[in-house]
Amino acid sequence: MRADYIPLIVGLLVFISSLISLKIGLSVAIIEIVLGVIAGNIGMMPEDWMLYLAGFGGIVLTFLAGAEIDTKLMKERLKESLLIGIPSFLTPFIAAFLYTYYIAGWGISASLIAGITLSETSIAVVYSVLVETNLLRTKTGKLILAATFVTNTGTALLLSILFIKPTIYTILFITISIVVIILATQFSHYVFDNPRLKNKVIEPEIKYIFLLLLVFIYFANLGDGHAILPAFVLGLLMSRHFTETSETKVVKNRLRTVAFAIITPVFFIVVGMKVSLSLILSASGIFIILLIIKQTAKFLGIYFFAKKYIPHGKVYTSLLLSTGLTFGLIAAIFGLHSGFIDQVQYSVLTGVLIASSIIPTFIAQKWFMPVHTEDVVE
Repeated sequence: MRADYIPLIVGLLVFISSLISLKIGLSVAIIEIVLGVIAGNIGMMPEDWMLYLAGFGGIVLTFLAGAEIDTKLMKERLKESLLIGIPSFLTPFIAAFLYTYYIAGWGISASLIAGITLSETSIAVVYSVLVETNLLRTKTGKLILAATFVTNTGTALLLSILFIKPTIYTILFITISIVVIILATQFSHYVFDNPRLKNKVIEPEIKYIFLLLLVFIYFANLGDGHAILPAFVLGLLMSRHFTETSETKVVKNRLRTVAFAIITPVFFIVVGMKVSLSLILSASGIFIILLIIKQTAKFLGIYFFAKKYIPHGKVYTSLLLSTGLTFGLIAAIFGLHSGFIDQVQYSVLTGVLIASSIIPTFIAQKWFMPVHTEDVVE
C-alpha cells in the first residue's frame, strides 16, 4: 500500500506559512497562496478531499466575514458603504469589459465574464487581513467589510442576471436558502443559549453552524449556484447572536480558531495550486494589462469616496478593496465550465486574481496601515 504524502506536504505548507507570516509581518493568506502557486507549478496536484475542504473553507470564511459586520454601524453608515462599494464593483467591471471586447478581441460572453471576474473584492482576503491586524475591532475595519459586501453583492447579482439560467433546482436552492436563513435567524438562540450545549468539548454550536453551511453547499451544487452569498447573508443576520453574551462571543472565537487552523489554509493553498504559470507566461501581455486595469480602476473608483469617509485610512482602504479572489474565482470557473472562456483566458483571469490578492495587500500592510486605536468599537 502506497502512503499518501499530499496531506503531509499540505500540513507542512500550512505550518511554514504561519512561521513566514510571523517573521515578515504579512497576512498568512498571502503566504499560503504563494506557497500554493509554487507547489502547483512543481507538479503537486490538489486531491479531491482538498478541493472539497477548500470549497468549504471559502464558505466558512464568508460566513465569518458576515458575522463580523456590525449591522448597527452598517445601517448608520449605509450611505458610505454603498458609495465605496458600488464604484469598487462598477469601475473594474466596465474597464475590463471594454478592454477585452474592443481591444483584446474576446467575444461578448468572454468579455462579460472577464469584467465580472475582475470586479469583485475578496471577502476571504479582506476578512483574514482585518482579523490579523485587529482592524475588525474598529469602525474603519467594519466599514471596509461592509463595503466589501456591497461590492460582492453586485458581482454575484450581475453574474446571475447575465448568465445563470434558472431551473427547478435553482429555484429550490434559492427557496431552501431563504428558509434556512429565516429559521436560523429566528431560532438559533435555542442552540446558543441552551445550557446543555454551552462550553462543551464536543462543540455542538460550531457543528450546528457547519451543518447550516453544508445545507447551502448541497443545494447550491444541485441548482448550479454557489453557497457564498447565502452564507454571507446568514453570517450577517446571525451576527447579533455572537454579540449578545460573552459565551456567544467565545463561540465565534472558537469557530474562527477552527477555521484558521486548517480549513481556510487549505482554501488559500488550493487557490494557488490552480494557477498555471506556463499558461500565464504564454499570454503575459494581456495578463499584465488586465492586472493594471483591475488595480487602477479599482483604486480610482474607491479612493475618492474613501478619502471623504475614511480620511485617515483612504489609501489602505483603496488598496485592500482592490484585492480579488473568492467571487472572481467562482465567475471564472463558471465561465470555463460553461464554455464562455477557454483555458488560457481562465488562467490569465485567475492569475490576475491571485496577483491582485497579493500585491495590494502587501503594499497596504507594509506602508499604509492606518492608526486605528481611536475608533475601536469593541
